[in-house]
Amino acid sequence: MKSSNWLVAACLVASLPAHAQLFKPIEVKDNELAELRGRYVMPGRIISFGVVMSSTWQNGNGDRIGATASLNVQQATFKPQFYVSTFKDSGTGTSSAQGTGIVTGGAGLTTTQGVTQVTRAAGDYNTAYNNVEINVKESNQAPQVGAPHGEVLAAGQTISTFNNAGSVIISNNGSGIQMGIQANNNQGNSMQRLADGGLMQTTTLLGGHNAVSNLTQLNVVLRDNLPTAGALNCNLDQLKGLRISGY
Repeated sequence: MKSSNWLVAACLVASLPAHAQLFKPIEVKDNELAELRGRYVMPGRIISFGVVMSSTWQNGNGDRIGATASLNVQQATFKPQFYVSTFKDSGTGTSSAQGTGIVTGGAGLTTTQGVTQVTRAAGDYNTAYNNVEINVKESNQAPQVGAPHGEVLAAGQTISTFNNAGSVIISNNGSGIQMGIQANNNQGNSMQRLADGGLMQTTTLLGGHNAVSNLTQLNVVLRDNLPTAGALNCNLDQLKGLRISGY
């Protein structure tokens, strides 16, 4: 090769950024690819994502207790956080009998995956409601979100309150959110957990005249003004160019 060609090659190498000179291809293992399969969304397509969890227990006296936890993530969100608000009301009823029901088994419920909804009742005149809603919409801009309500639930933190209906505890173990209610007078308990890639909603009723609900909403807004086909082809052409270098 002529000395002039060597000089041109040396200049080109020197002009590359440092990170480009050090770039080395990394092999992606099959098990890592399997984790990515079916989970790809075009960059910028999701412009808003939110979660709302709510649990309520009302006993025969009309005493009510519960909590709501909400999270909303948008492009301008600096730090995603769950905000929790609790509520409690006093009733005027006269039903205060002790729960006498017995429920056995159910140990396997702690090892389920995906969405699990369970209601077990050993009492009379109860109502229980478990529901999951997934709302997907398209828009050219993220929805307006007001100031968050409630107390920030940081990792490792617990928020709780109680009244005549029972006690509610909301906890964040760093990998998920759990919302549990323990009713007074052995009336039962309920729990709602969003963690480890799954959602569990369970209610156990041991007394009578209780009304329980566990609700979770997943709200997603997708951008409706997608890139043009030409822009997508341009990106693919850039990827094809890597084949020349052996990638």
